[in-house]
Amino acid sequence: MRVLRIERKLTQEQLAKLAGVDVTYVSAIERGRRNLTWTTLKKISGAFDVTVSGLARLAEDIDENQA
Repeated sequence: MRVLRIERKLTQEQLAKLAGVDVTYVSAIERGRRNLTWTTLKKISGAFDVTVSGLARLAEDIDENQA
């Protein structure tokens, strides 16, 4: 999520606001301290203007490019 957020030129605060979640939650997710619920996953994918499956594809692409 962090890589995509940075690629989209969003701060954690901006992503949190777009997704309707607390910035500390976004930070905790990015640091691996919290897991996403389906509800939050939908909110975050909406903030990135993609579907949940589209967000998964983007994450897979990022993982492949970093390998």
